[in-house]
Amino acid sequence: MTNWRTVFGHPQPYEPQVDGIETAIETGRDGGYSVIEGACGTGKTMIALTAGIDLVRDPDTDYERVLVLTSVKQQLRQFEDDLETINENLPADWDPISGLTLVGKADVCPYNRERAAGFDDGNVYDRCETLRDRTRDLTGEGGETTAGNLAARARSQQIGLADSGTQSKNTFLETAGEPTSYPPALPEYGDGGPVGAETEYCPFYAQYLEDLPDDEENGSAAEAVPYDFTDAGMVTPEELVARSVTHGTCPHSVMGAALGEVEVVIGNYYHAFDPRTVGSFTGALLDESTYVVCDEAHMLEPRVRDLVSEGVADSTLRDAETELSRVIQPIKFEREGRQAEGGSKTADADLVRAELNDSDVSYEELNRTLEFVRDLREELDRRVTAHLDRNHRGWQSDLNDLPDEEIPLRDPAVPADDELSEWAADAGYGDADWVRAESVGAVVARILNEAEDEDRTRAAPAVGRVLGEWYRRGHTDYFREIELERTWDDTEPADSWRRAYNARLALHNCVPSDAIGDRLAMFGGGILMSATLEPMDAFTEVTGLQYLAREEDRPVVERRYGLHFPAENRESFAVAAPKYTYDNRGSPGENNPTRRSYADAIAKVAQLSGNVLVGMPSYAEAEWAAGTLEDRVEKPILLDAASDDETTQSLKDEFFAGDGKVLVTSLRGTLTEGVDYSGDRLAAAVVCGVPIVNTSSPRTKAVRRAYDDEFGDGFTYALTIPAVRKARQAIGRVIRSPDDVGVRVLLDERYARDSWDSVRPYLPDTDEFQPVSPDMLDVGLERFRSRLASQ
Repeated sequence: MTNWRTVFGHPQPYEPQVDGIETAIETGRDGGYSVIEGACGTGKTMIALTAGIDLVRDPDTDYERVLVLTSVKQQLRQFEDDLETINENLPADWDPISGLTLVGKADVCPYNRERAAGFDDGNVYDRCETLRDRTRDLTGEGGETTAGNLAARARSQQIGLADSGTQSKNTFLETAGEPTSYPPALPEYGDGGPVGAETEYCPFYAQYLEDLPDDEENGSAAEAVPYDFTDAGMVTPEELVARSVTHGTCPHSVMGAALGEVEVVIGNYYHAFDPRTVGSFTGALLDESTYVVCDEAHMLEPRVRDLVSEGVADSTLRDAETELSRVIQPIKFEREGRQAEGGSKTADADLVRAELNDSDVSYEELNRTLEFVRDLREELDRRVTAHLDRNHRGWQSDLNDLPDEEIPLRDPAVPADDELSEWAADAGYGDADWVRAESVGAVVARILNEAEDEDRTRAAPAVGRVLGEWYRRGHTDYFREIELERTWDDTEPADSWRRAYNARLALHNCVPSDAIGDRLAMFGGGILMSATLEPMDAFTEVTGLQYLAREEDRPVVERRYGLHFPAENRESFAVAAPKYTYDNRGSPGENNPTRRSYADAIAKVAQLSGNVLVGMPSYAEAEWAAGTLEDRVEKPILLDAASDDETTQSLKDEFFAGDGKVLVTSLRGTLTEGVDYSGDRLAAAVVCGVPIVNTSSPRTKAVRRAYDDEFGDGFTYALTIPAVRKARQAIGRVIRSPDDVGVRVLLDERYARDSWDSVRPYLPDTDEFQPVSPDMLDVGLERFRSRLASQ
């Protein structure tokens, strides 16, 4: 048994850290889960890493690694930094704790990082798989050459250029601050073949294959990792790329080879809960030898709900229809005694027959699936057209004005078979047509990839998988609808909805507790933590933890740690302003008592010295608040809108620079969670209203009904509690360290008073948030100013 204080990265832990670490270790030894709500500054990251590493390094446990999952990039960086801190303070006779951060191919592929050889984020996955297949074909059993020869040939191009005197600064591909051994263009192999028949390949992957052990039974892929785990410590993605390309090998392949060997793996929820990511990359980590850490665990339920939901776009259905036709056509034309365009298709027909013979899919099933997909797309078109005719009369004359829409396929409040399933039954499509589409799609992809010698993502398997799930999933826990997302496609007819919309058949998992609980049950134990988990009983229900405790007898231990920083440095108010609901406030353009009350209160907080964050229920409300403050506050007013990451980062940098400003944003945006406002970056935050999602949305109604059936109170579990967590996340940006000073304001009488719809019971620190009337807010703010001035 080890002493966790040896692992702990700082000279002295906080009192909550001592209890948290010892609780997590004891619970982890028993195969259980610790659930920790800790206010900002509790040191939750260090609690989790210390406990997990102690369990991994303890020879009396079966744990081999810690798997960290977080939904926020900044928190991912925090885990990297804390692991580095741990390593810097380990005893001299300890090996460093090895760590690795998982990212996608787009982030580590040398060609994609430098936009070389035609790579970009949109094609990197398909191009990578094609190049890997070609490289394996050239070097595998019966191949024309060896992996070492391919890598050497790519290097020799550089040598030749250098010898000829034509070498320039662009001769070597450079990335992560390191030159590689290869040119920016992809090398080709084609000894003795005709001109133009050369095969492009990836030299980085060739080198990786060369480094793999010859004896796979007695060797390990880890032997292809070009650094020593025992002294590497924490390896960030940038460092992984640099170490890999210096050796000439593939960073993504190295990542895959290393992830089963390091002691701490840092990733996001995809790496444990997305079925495709787990199946293709991280599945080996999901067993009892892994201690899992779910950070920002208040996001676990909504994130996993998205990951285990399914959907297929109209454009994908179209592409699948085309793929099915291309596979069917050679046999069809051969039977009809005619040729397809481009000459004889006999070879293609032979390939199709051979693949069908090797599978359990028949030619008749190919045709049947094609008919099903074609009819399904026609039915989709009919339903979208009917919806627009009914709700947007004359829509063809102004496609630019159409909003995003949801078209429910059943009454969301009444579980029943969806209308699309009923249509299929009436059209003569039975159980087998739904279920067999998955096998048919897989065969179609295999035939096309073989015919084109290109392993790329095909539409038919995705369509088949969704059709299979559509048939198998229940009608209470899953909700089916058509989603219309605004887009623009000039290639579609001017009067077609497809010019303005991408339609999607969506299958939403309303209650992901089973999916979460089943996945957590696979790990040896772990810790789930956040600053906002209360009420704990609701959290453990919706994440399936209570099921683990009841049915599998695995301990689930809860801990709560409040703010332990000086109370005199902060002031917290719950202001009893009128409820900020649509019925009270109306649309943003209205001028009524509710809006005037909120405008006054927001302005009072915004006038405090320093930076002030204003959180509104939506971006439209944020725009209203910013416009109101322009006339009342002398500070610069910054308005956040739904935008890309680069724009948001630029806005954040502007807010942090210089003198005090006011930043107005939506509570459903990215600036109220996971952003570091420590130090003097934020002096006050005000949250307006309870940010409950649009309750008129069909999907929201379906989730609420499913939660009614599962937990008894759908509105509370599915809407109210997540909304209060959003508010608490925003308000928690203010006080992040013992030296931080600031004001926190919750503006809405539901935070301040006990009533039928009060959310005050879901504020665990109600003693902190003093209920005040709107006219007394000034008095409270002035009292705080005076107290600070006297210190």
